[in-house]
Amino acid sequence: MSVRIGINPLTWTNDDLPTLGADTSLETCLTEGKQAGFSGFELGQKFPRDPEVLGPILKSHGLDLVSGWFSGELLSRSVEEEIEAIKPHLHLLKTLGAKAMVYCEITDCIHGQIDTPLSHRPRLTEAQIADLGKKLTLVADFTLSEGVQIAYHHHMGTVIQTEEEVALLMKYTGPSVGLLLDTGHMTFAGGDPYAVQERHADRIVHVHCKDMRKEILADALNRDLPFLRAMLNGAFTVPSDGFIDYGRLFKQLKASNYSGWLVVEAEQDPAVAHPLTYATKGAEGLKRYCEEAGLDLID
Repeated sequence: MSVRIGINPLTWTNDDLPTLGADTSLETCLTEGKQAGFSGFELGQKFPRDPEVLGPILKSHGLDLVSGWFSGELLSRSVEEEIEAIKPHLHLLKTLGAKAMVYCEITDCIHGQIDTPLSHRPRLTEAQIADLGKKLTLVADFTLSEGVQIAYHHHMGTVIQTEEEVALLMKYTGPSVGLLLDTGHMTFAGGDPYAVQERHADRIVHVHCKDMRKEILADALNRDLPFLRAMLNGAFTVPSDGFIDYGRLFKQLKASNYSGWLVVEAEQDPAVAHPLTYATKGAEGLKRYCEEAGLDLID
């Protein structure tokens, strides 16, 4: 079983707050990401969505497509409508060789609202999560039949945010629904990322490595800040620059035979946190943790 390291372009340019890194080109993102030591990129707003266009661009930089976010709306759409909506994204991922699709239910989400406190996020009952899970399984059955597995992204400000909500979603979905473990989001939500990894090891198909700065996180929680305000204050950072124990996590991933991508996804203000500097720090950190844990890292 082997792992690869990738990065999300949020380090350079932010999809939730497009004014951050607005002048940074895709060329800069890809060039610096490769220079930092990564093998692939997740999609961002500046990436062409035609595989015939994007494929040669990535190849020219010696990079692979890792995955890409899809904004799910199963709480307001039928399974059939969701499948139709997902097909272009699925085609892009499949054509360029990505095996996992980052999926998040975004109905009524508030993580992109800069003035809405996180306590105002939408919440579901267990029965509603069960219904969502049933529909999501049908969508995931379809994408998996095409060779791409849904990796559900628990996310601050959305209906699946906490450790308990993740457990319920896994309970009410079939094995075609994989789980994306995001260490930063789980920590922000008050959960235990190590316990989540152990409990759902057989469902984890993608990992986002987002570290956190303890004092800034504590302030964000104390003042019930909006997600984007916490980000702008510097709550997030790359692995090895915060307080999350990636050495422990990677040893657990090794023990559970995890195989797939380890992705640095640590949104910061690029005017404050120099992207190449932090991308390099993140890549070096991941490589060191992989070596210490005995994970088989390939380029």
